[in-house]
Amino acid sequence: MQEQGTIRLFKRGPTAEFRLLVFVILSLALLFVDARWRVLDPAREAVSVALYPFQRAVMMPRDLIATVGDWTDAASTARSEKEALQRQRIELAQIATHAAQLSAENQQLRRLLGVADMVVQPSVAVEVLYEPPNAFTRRLVFDKGRNSGIMPGMPVIDEGGVVGQIVRVTPFTSEAALLTDDKVSIPVQVLRNGLRLIAFGGHPGGKLEVRYLTNDTDIEPGDVLVTSGVGGLFPAGLSVAQVDEIQRDNASGFSMAIATPLSHPERYRHFLVLRVDPPLPEAMKESDG
Repeated sequence: MQEQGTIRLFKRGPTAEFRLLVFVILSLALLFVDARWRVLDPAREAVSVALYPFQRAVMMPRDLIATVGDWTDAASTARSEKEALQRQRIELAQIATHAAQLSAENQQLRRLLGVADMVVQPSVAVEVLYEPPNAFTRRLVFDKGRNSGIMPGMPVIDEGGVVGQIVRVTPFTSEAALLTDDKVSIPVQVLRNGLRLIAFGGHPGGKLEVRYLTNDTDIEPGDVLVTSGVGGLFPAGLSVAQVDEIQRDNASGFSMAIATPLSHPERYRHFLVLRVDPPLPEAMKESDG
């Protein structure tokens, strides 16, 4: 049995240099034949088909890494685009809200200008800086004060009517107590019949109270209350509130009217301070203490 071993082209064992020369000549001949004729294409295709599974196996890790990388990049891109779209949606919503707010403020300022033209007293337009966090009082702090001619006791109004009254001033800011504050009382009269009364703040639910009414007092639900001008603190004829109900107490013989203010301090940021010069009671001199 013939012993298996390396295939020998030369039985007498030619030298290594001669072998190299033969292989070089053979390589050159194959290159010349491959360049001139296509006789080696079938052999090349057969070798390519035979090597293809090995090529795929060798390239599989690279393809897997590339696929994972593409998937990761796609997921990251999709996440970035989603975040960008979400950010744009929020920004557009904020812009739309801001535009709507500016439109509402513009309309309210136009209405205030109409009110300013109707009132006789000179006025100062103010804007709310903040609302003091106090559960027992209803106050607003404005962006103008003594340097703008605002003094304690001056009424604050909007297009709906009386909002409140200035109770404290500094050179650059002023603080107003709203009608619903329990420290505020305002002389009013019933627009229907001219009946003079006094409305008090502090009722739960942001209402006004007209107290100590006799059972025969001519006041009804739906009546509009306006300032009477008594006392000089508020000019006469400013809208104050509308009567909701009359609560009668048969035991005491007195009744109380509950009224809703016609102004809307919780809705707006801009108001008018009427520059009147009323005789101020001691209770209104908080800013000087």
